[in-house]
Amino acid sequence: MTHAQTLPGWRHVYSGKVRDLYVPADLPDGATAERMLVVASDRVSAFDHVLDPGVPGKGELLTTLSLWWFDRLDGGDGRRRIPNHLVPDRVLGDDDEAHSLIPDAVIGRAMLVRGLDMQPVECVVRGYLTGSGWAEYRETGTVCGIPLVEGLRNGDRLPEPIFTPAYKAPMGEHDENISFAQTVELVGADRAEELRRLSLEIYARAAETAEEHGLILADTKFEFGLDENGVMTLADEVLTPDSSRYWDAAAWAEGTTPGERMASFDKQIVRDWLAENWTSREGTPPQLPAEIVERTAARYAELLERLTS
Repeated sequence: MTHAQTLPGWRHVYSGKVRDLYVPADLPDGATAERMLVVASDRVSAFDHVLDPGVPGKGELLTTLSLWWFDRLDGGDGRRRIPNHLVPDRVLGDDDEAHSLIPDAVIGRAMLVRGLDMQPVECVVRGYLTGSGWAEYRETGTVCGIPLVEGLRNGDRLPEPIFTPAYKAPMGEHDENISFAQTVELVGADRAEELRRLSLEIYARAAETAEEHGLILADTKFEFGLDENGVMTLADEVLTPDSSRYWDAAAWAEGTTPGERMASFDKQIVRDWLAENWTSREGTPPQLPAEIVERTAARYAELLERLTS
């Protein structure tokens, strides 16, 4: 069970596997929060369990990378602005000094954001064949029901990126892959088209940036919500190693096995170790060895350095 921090001026309302959500402490019960605090922890999860210990610095790294991407997508790369949920986190005080609205205890790993009408769809974009998509392709020649050309291998680039949405299940349940037709049923035709268009546009821009840094963005997922004016707005984390699969482009081109081609910059090291050392998947997971934690932290840090340098 996760334990969120007590933060002055804020009331904890929700914890996911990695993130904690807070609303202003004086917000009346049942009222909609205009501003929220999203705090990324150092927790790491695998196989639907939060593991011990966490990965030191992970929360700050995820937040730093999200903010970096939000800036680029907000026009920082010279392209069309994608609206996002960030709001200014500093104000001028009576002393004309800028004061942070984020509590000292979580500075560096927290974002101040607008409250949105979140869409019940997780917007997944796949540019490469891997993971559950590869498993389905071997069985049926499709990924999330979308037919693909024959003869693709594990890790191959798809002819074009595909939008494979998932229904965001209630807390404690698994998300469920859905068709585009089911997405239309959930949010309406116009909104479904907008989610697909935005997701594919953001993926294309991010994949191009990753390529410039010798990286491949194999797949990713986005979340969107409507702001007070009905504008579709990018929310949650964005293009982090917790929400995206990044590979080294040179290793992908030169590797002869799936493991060499698709060594990802995320917690795959943790997953692999746990798969070998917790075969029962029952009870409490074993504690992660220090070496596994250190290697995972180094992999996260390498991605941040390569993308932002």
